[in-house]
Amino acid sequence: MPKYNYVALDARGNETKGSLEVATQNEAIGRVKEMGLFPTKIAEAEKVQEKQAAKKAKAGGRKRSALDIQIKIPGLSGRVKLKVLTAFTRQLATLVDAGLPLLRGLRVLEKQERNAALKSIIGELALAIEGGSTFSEALAQHPKTFNRLYVNMVKAGELGGVLEVVLKRLAEFSEKAQKIKGKIKSALFYPIAVLIVASGILILLMTFVVPRFKEVFAGMNVTMPRFTLIVLAISDAIRHHILPVMGGVAVVWVLFLLFLKTKVGRLIWDKFKLKMPAIGPVISKIAISRFTRTLGTLVSSGVPILQALTIVKETAGNVIISNAVAKVHESVKEGETITAPLESSAVFPPMVVSMVDVGEQTGALPEMLLRIADNYEEEVDNSVAAMTSLLEPIMIVALAGIVGSIVIAMFLPLIAMITQMSGGGGGGGGGED
Repeated sequence: MPKYNYVALDARGNETKGSLEVATQNEAIGRVKEMGLFPTKIAEAEKVQEKQAAKKAKAGGRKRSALDIQIKIPGLSGRVKLKVLTAFTRQLATLVDAGLPLLRGLRVLEKQERNAALKSIIGELALAIEGGSTFSEALAQHPKTFNRLYVNMVKAGELGGVLEVVLKRLAEFSEKAQKIKGKIKSALFYPIAVLIVASGILILLMTFVVPRFKEVFAGMNVTMPRFTLIVLAISDAIRHHILPVMGGVAVVWVLFLLFLKTKVGRLIWDKFKLKMPAIGPVISKIAISRFTRTLGTLVSSGVPILQALTIVKETAGNVIISNAVAKVHESVKEGETITAPLESSAVFPPMVVSMVDVGEQTGALPEMLLRIADNYEEEVDNSVAAMTSLLEPIMIVALAGIVGSIVIAMFLPLIAMITQMSGGGGGGGGGED
């Protein structure tokens, strides 16, 4: 009888590994579920090394079978854009809510889907369900598209018989995330556009205009002001050493990216982001909003609190927040409340801690978490709008100051020459008298 290795999660979100001697992989899945575990990976022991070699050779290009279940922790959208995935989730929720069987709903969406990647995935989901898998198990076979948040919420919806409600919540969650992302992008568009234009103007001035003035100054018998000499030196550096400078910038950027990949580097950078003046509070609000909305959505959908905290920790997007959530997880695991570790983390404001405390005491934690998320999303909107309105005049003044400084530097020698000529002429007239 073949031997199957499995990796599964228990009710507390802890990972459990083991092996079973059963006839088929379907039977292995059933046995793992009977033990009260949620399987995340089940594979025949003899084929594990074979599969690993195949994955390396094909670089992830191999299609997974309907029973090869493996969950990773990527972003929500993977190959499929978040906007496309949100639309699919919303449409599927509408079809299921209207009484259409899940399999038929998937077939309908497969026919009308224009995105080739998602169309293929929907077809594989339908095949997996036809083969006896649950919807959550089928989703788990595509971790690059559906992350643990998505899979676990669907699983909770299946167990509670409220799949359409959970799908609606998932769609709303994605729409909220997309809305915040869109507002931040639109707010950054103007400053980035101004920076590009400013860079173009500066390059034009330094490579074409300033050198012409330098040629004029070469034939003049006048002492150059220090400010003019500095601008001329910068112009020469840009013209003659642009490639080494760009290469140096590229090297520094690569080293910075490599530094961010280390644990210490990521911790320092995430801490710095939260402490940055003006931008730090906005990043903090976005992180808190993401934490509360994700946890609130998971708990309200029926996902066990410990498993929900594990998912939130892995999808927090900030090491400082992840560490704080890890402490909350340990506290709840020991039978304590969420409030104490939140307060001791010094990451969450007193208002958030107080509202979570009230939610725990009244038994309305999910509703309170979602209310906190709504409040902070509104604060993010206001902060981004205020920053945008403040950035516009600052960047215009800065651009005018830089261009004006270059112009002044070029005209200072001319002014000095005119002053000398005027002074010389005036002195000669006085001697004749």
